[in-house]
Amino acid sequence: MTKESALFLFAGIMILVSVALTYYVHPYWMWLTVFIGLNLTQSSVTGFCLPMIIMGKMGLKSKCDKVD
Repeated sequence: MTKESALFLFAGIMILVSVALTYYVHPYWMWLTVFIGLNLTQSSVTGFCLPMIIMGKMGLKSKCDKVD
């Protein structure tokens, strides 16, 4: 698994968890979904993404690092 696919998996799981918490626990959990969206937008503009740094330290390689 590459860092990029792990990031998509992580973001998708976080969004599904936040929607479930909003539905089953309290409507204010929607702010977690908003935070995730803002974080994804910020990382696309600035290039800084903390989960990508953490995944790199865990040993996951980027698509660019893979040799076919």
